[in-house]
Amino acid sequence: MFVGVLGAAVLSAGVPAFAQVSIAGEWDPATHEDQLERGPGPELGDYLGLPITEGARLFADAWNASRLTIPEHQCKVHASPYIYRGPLRVRIWEDKDLRTQQVVAINQYIDTYEQSRTIWMDGRPHPPEYAPHTWMGFSTGRWVGDLLEVRTTHIKSEWFRRNGIPNSDRTRLMEYFIRHGSVLTHVTISTDPAFLTEPLVKSEEYVNDNPSGRSWLWPCEYVEEVDRPRDDVPHFLPGRNPMLTEFAERHGIPFEATRGGAETMYPEYRARLTQMAKTAHAGAEK
Repeated sequence: MFVGVLGAAVLSAGVPAFAQVSIAGEWDPATHEDQLERGPGPELGDYLGLPITEGARLFADAWNASRLTIPEHQCKVHASPYIYRGPLRVRIWEDKDLRTQQVVAINQYIDTYEQSRTIWMDGRPHPPEYAPHTWMGFSTGRWVGDLLEVRTTHIKSEWFRRNGIPNSDRTRLMEYFIRHGSVLTHVTISTDPAFLTEPLVKSEEYVNDNPSGRSWLWPCEYVEEVDRPRDDVPHFLPGRNPMLTEFAERHGIPFEATRGGAETMYPEYRARLTQMAKTAHAGAEK
C-alpha cells in the first residue's frame, strides 16, 4: 500500500528532468531516529516491522554476535540497504561533463566503514546478472521533479537489521533522496525474493553540516580474537537461543508480535494483540 502511494507521488512530481536542487554537502544523521540502529544495535529477537520470510526468521534465530569475531567477518561492512542507519556522516558531491556541464555521476563518501558509492546519472545500463556483487552495489539515478530516484542492483548478501535478519544477493533497492532546505530525507524500498514477503520501506533524515572536510577513517585489520577451531562458526541450533524472549519480556510485548512478518506491520494487527492480551489475562486468572 505504502509503495503504491509513494509511486503515485513520484509520478505526480513530474517527468524526469535535470536536477532542480542540489543534494551536495556534508550530511549528519539525525541520531535520535531509530537510535538503537545508529549506535549499540537492535535487541536480539526484535523483528518488529519487518515483512520477513520463515527462512529469514530461522536465520536470525540462529544468529550469534560472536560470529563477528571470526577473521572472515571482522572487517565486514554494512551493505547499501542498511549502511545509512550507521552513526556517521555522508559527504555528497557531483561529477560534471566539462563540455556540457551535465551531471555524469553523484558520488557519496559514507564515513560508516569508509564506503564510497557512485550513482551514475548518464543513462548507462546495469551490468548483467553474473557481474560481481559489491557492498554498495551498482546504482543509477534520475531526477523526477526534485526527487533523486536511485535504483541499485548487484548487492552483496548481508543484513536488513543488525541482529541477524539477512538480505540475500538478490536484493534490489529503490531510493529517494529529497531535500528540504537543510534537511535531507532518504527513503529506501528493499525487495528480496529470498527473505522478504513484500517490500521493506525505511526512511531516515540527515541534517546539513558546515563543510569541515573531516572524515572518519576505518583502518580495519584481521586478528585472531578468539582461540577456536577453524571450522567453528558461533551459532544457535533451532530452539536453543536463550535470548529470543528477552526483548518481549523487557517491553511487555507478546512474543508472537516480536517475530515479525508482514501481518504484524498493519493497523489490523491490533485486534490480534487485543485478543492475545485477553487470552493471557484469562489464563492468569485460572
